[in-house]
Amino acid sequence: MSSFQQARIDLGVQLRQLREAARLSGKELAERLGWQPSKVSRIENARQTATEDDVVVWGQAVRAEAAVVDGLIQQAMGLLERHDSWRQRHKSGLAALQEDIRDVEARTRLFRAFEPGVVMGLLQTAEYSRHIFAKVRRLYEATDDVDAAIRVRMQRQEVLYDPSRMFRFVMPESVLFYRLAPVDVMRGQLDRLLAVTTLPNVEFGVIPFHAPLPSVFLNGFWIYNEAMVGVATKTKDILLRDPEDVGFYARAFEELAEVAVYREDARSIIVHALDEYAKQSTD
Repeated sequence: MSSFQQARIDLGVQLRQLREAARLSGKELAERLGWQPSKVSRIENARQTATEDDVVVWGQAVRAEAAVVDGLIQQAMGLLERHDSWRQRHKSGLAALQEDIRDVEARTRLFRAFEPGVVMGLLQTAEYSRHIFAKVRRLYEATDDVDAAIRVRMQRQEVLYDPSRMFRFVMPESVLFYRLAPVDVMRGQLDRLLAVTTLPNVEFGVIPFHAPLPSVFLNGFWIYNEAMVGVATKTKDILLRDPEDVGFYARAFEELAEVAVYREDARSIIVHALDEYAKQSTD
C-alpha cells in the first residue's frame, strides 16, 4: 500500500470517528452538508480524498474542537500536495479518481488546461472516454469500474454550462488525429469539440501543425484558479500549490495559447480532421 493511500485511510478513519462521536449517521451528515450520502462513505472508506474544504465543513457539522479540525486540515492539505504512484492510485478505482477531480473542479472558477496527447476529460464523449479508460485500466491494472468512471466524467461536464466559470483549453492539432478510438468514435468526439467551441464561457484553442512552438510538449497540465496545478506523468500524479510553480505553468500556458487559433479558425481545423476520418470510413 502506498503512503498516500495509508494517509487517506487514516484521515477517513478520524473523520468517521468524529461523525460517530456526534451520533450522526452517514446519511444525516450528508444532509447537513448538502452532499450525496455516497460522498461521506467514499471519504470514510478512503475511496475519495477529503479536501481542506471538506474537512472544515465536516468539523463544523459535528462540532469538533478547533485544534482537532486544524490537525485534520493539515492532513488533507498534505494529501493534496501528493506525488503519488498512478499504479497505486488506480487500485482504488477509476471512478474514485474522477470523484477527486470533480471535487477540485467544483471549487474552480477559472480553468486553464493544456493536453498534448488526448482530448480533455471535460470535453470527451462517453464513447471516447470508454476507450481511454480501457487503456488506462490495462496500463495500470486498475479496478474494472469503467462504467462508473464514465458516469462521473459525464457528470463532471455539467460545470461547462455554469456561466460563472471560465474555461480555456489548448491542444495541438495532432490530438485530433491520434487514433485512441475507432473512426466512428473519433468522428463523434470531433463533433463534440465543434459544439463546445460555441459555448460563451469556453475558449478552445488548437495549435496548428505549422505553428512555431514555444517549447517542447512534455506533459499535460491543468491550472485551477490561481491556486493549484495538476501535472500528470506516466508514473506520478502531481498537484502543485507553490505560487512559483503555479506562476511557471501560467506563463507556459499563455505561451501555448498565443500560438493557438480559435473560433472559426479552430473549427476549420476540426472540420478538416472530420473530412479525413470520413475518407477513412469510405475506404
